[in-house]
Amino acid sequence: MRSLLYVLTALGVFGLAFWAYQENYRTQEVLKDTQRLQREIGAAQVRLSVLRAEWAYLNRPDRLRELSEINFTRLGLLPLTPNQFGRVDQVAYPRKEDPLGFLDAIDVSSQPQEQFP
Repeated sequence: MRSLLYVLTALGVFGLAFWAYQENYRTQEVLKDTQRLQREIGAAQVRLSVLRAEWAYLNRPDRLRELSEINFTRLGLLPLTPNQFGRVDQVAYPRKEDPLGFLDAIDVSSQPQEQFP
C-alpha cells in the first residue's frame, strides 16, 4: 500500500513539475509579446509625431498663400473678405411640415401667451 502511495505522490510531483514548466514558457512568451507590442506602440507614436510635424509644416499660412497665388489662374481662389459672410437670418431653411398634418395649430392651453419683443 505504501508503494502505491509513493508512486502516486511521485506522479503528482512529475505532473506539477510539467505544468509549472509549461506555465513558465507561456509566461515568457506573453512577456515577449507584450514587449514587442510596447515597441510597436512607441514606434507608432514616433511616426505619428513626425506626421503631425509634417502636417503643421505643410499647412503654414504663408506657404498656403504662396501656393494659392501660384495656382490662381487654375483654381480661382480669392482671399476671404468680411462681405462674403452672411447672417443666420439670411439662411433660407426649408419649412418644417407638421407630422400630424395640422398646418395652423391653435393653442388651447389655459396659460396666456407671452409676447416677446
